[in-house]
Amino acid sequence: MSASIARATVRAVSRRKILPTRAALTLTPSAVNKVKQLLQSKPEYIGLKVGVRTRGCNGLTYTLDYTKDKDKSDEEVLQDGVRVFIEKKAQLTLLGTEMDFVETKLSSEFVFNNPNIKGTCGCGESFNI
Repeated sequence: MSASIARATVRAVSRRKILPTRAALTLTPSAVNKVKQLLQSKPEYIGLKVGVRTRGCNGLTYTLDYTKDKDKSDEEVLQDGVRVFIEKKAQLTLLGTEMDFVETKLSSEFVFNNPNIKGTCGCGESFNI
């Protein structure tokens, strides 16, 4: 059983071109640093797991959880010493996505800049493809 760790926001990327890579998901330096910081205090976990759930007013939302092991169907993204696992159900929705960590005066959250999204809800928590 894993514990939910953070709130995530999605953004449809249309104006900015994200360069295609071989990885299904790329992390910004800010996201790498935050994941490292989160995992330092929890040595029993090996990384974070990204999934999708049916929720919200627009269909799907991303979930972030700590994970102790890699499931057989998970895709592993290893970047700068950080391990992020993608659940099978989320793999196609994340292709070409950039995971960022953004801190403002009002919030701190992971943001998924996803070029595959066709629409999002007003609050940015749910999306459709």
